[in-house]
Amino acid sequence: MKLAYVLHPQKNLYSMSVFTHYVNHNSITHQRLVLFVDMNSFFARCEQQVNYWLRGRPVAVCVYTGRFGAAIALSTEAKQRGLKAGKRLDELVAQCPDLVPVETHPQRYREFHVKIMNVLKKYSDEVIPKSIDEAIMDISSYHLLYKDPRELAMKIKADIRKDVGDWLTCSIGIAPNAFLAKLATEIQKPDGLVMITPENIDQVLGTLQLTDLPGIAEGNATRLIKAGIRTPLELRYATPQKLKNALHSIVGVYWHYRLNFKEVDQITHDYKAMQAMRQISRQQRQSLDTLNELLTSLCMRLEQRMVRQQVYCKEIDVFARFENGSGWKDRIKSDKPIQSGTEVLKLVRQRMHKFEQQHHCEPIINHYLTGIGITVSDFVPEDMINLNLFEDAIKDRNLRKVVYDIKNRFGKDKVMKAAEVGDERVLKDVIGFGSIKDFYVDGEFDADYGI
Repeated sequence: MKLAYVLHPQKNLYSMSVFTHYVNHNSITHQRLVLFVDMNSFFARCEQQVNYWLRGRPVAVCVYTGRFGAAIALSTEAKQRGLKAGKRLDELVAQCPDLVPVETHPQRYREFHVKIMNVLKKYSDEVIPKSIDEAIMDISSYHLLYKDPRELAMKIKADIRKDVGDWLTCSIGIAPNAFLAKLATEIQKPDGLVMITPENIDQVLGTLQLTDLPGIAEGNATRLIKAGIRTPLELRYATPQKLKNALHSIVGVYWHYRLNFKEVDQITHDYKAMQAMRQISRQQRQSLDTLNELLTSLCMRLEQRMVRQQVYCKEIDVFARFENGSGWKDRIKSDKPIQSGTEVLKLVRQRMHKFEQQHHCEPIINHYLTGIGITVSDFVPEDMINLNLFEDAIKDRNLRKVVYDIKNRFGKDKVMKAAEVGDERVLKDVIGFGSIKDFYVDGEFDADYGI
C-alpha cells in the first residue's frame, strides 16, 4: 500500500482567476486538510460485533427476514461473494445458500454511531456527521499538532477497534477537500487508507472512469462524453464554463472546484424534502387495517419531523408499489402550508379516492401492496407564516409542539394522538444511509429519536 505522500503548499496549476469570486476561506494552502471516515459494511459489522457467531459469515441485514424481504445492507463476506444489496432474500439465498439474514436493530446502530463520533472528536472539534456511517473531520487548524495525517488516521482506526468494537473497520480518505477525501475512501476497501494530494491527484484520476466519481451516474457521464470530456482527468482540466455547458447547470462549475481542491461539499444545507417510506411484508399485506395504520404512521412521522425542523410543507408526493411490479404515484400541491400529519393523510386519501373513481379500479391500499412512501417538500419556515389567516392554526401548532416535547422528554408512548394509536405494531423502527440531521438537536446527538 503506497502512502508516501506529503502535503505541500498548492502549486499554481493554472490561473487562479476562475476562483476570484469564491469564498475566501476556501483558498488553497498547505493547511487545508480533511479526513473522510467511512465505516465498512456498517450495519452488518454492528451485528457481527454483537453476535460473535456471525463473524466471518455472509450476512444480509433486512427490515424483514421473510422469503420476499430485501437486503438493505450486506457484510463484507457477502459482498466478496458477489451479492448486491437491494435484492430479495430468496434471490440472494439462491446465489449464496449459507447467507445469514438478520433483522435490523436501528437503536444499536445509533449507539455505535455516537461512540464513533466520540472517538473522532478526541482529535478535532470540527467533526461533521454525513450519515449514520460516515463523517468528515476537518483538521486544517491542527496542522502543527498532526504532522503526519496518515499516522492520525491509523490512531483513529485503532481507537475505533479498541473503544467501539474490534470487528468495526473503516476506510479513511485524506485530501484537501471533502469530495476528494470521500473519493479516496472508495479506492481502497475495506479498512483502506488513501491520501490524495496536489502531487498525486492526476495519477489517481488517471486510473478511474467518470462513473467512479461519487455523484456522477450514467446520465451525467453521457453528457460529459458528448462534450468531449471522457475521463476524470479531462474533467479536472476542463474550464468551468465548458463543464457548466456540458451539464446544463452550475453543477458543472462545482465539479471543477472539487477536482481542483475547492470545498463545495462541507456546507450545511437546509432540508429540500423529507421522506417516509416502508417496504411491506407479506404478513402485513393480509390486513387492510394494518396497511391503513401504516399509512397513517408515515404521515405522523413526517409531522414529527416538520415540527422539529419548524417548517410547513406545500407539496406532497406519494407512491405505491404492487406485487406485479406496477405502481401508482401522484403529486399534491397545496396553497395552504401544512404541518399536521392528519391533514397530509387527508389529502393523500382524497387523491387516492379520486384516482380510484376516475379509473374504476380497486383501492390503492390493497392486499398486493409491497411498498408505500410519502415525501413532503416546498417548505416554508413557520416564522414566515401568518397563522392568523387560518382557523385555530396557532392553537394547533402549539399543541403539536407540546405533544412532541413530552414525547422527547418522557418517551414517545407517554402521550399519543388518536391517529397514532396502533402504529407501534406495524411501523418498525428503521434507519437509513442518508442525512441524519434529525438525530441532532443543537449539535447534540439525540439517541432516542426514531425516524
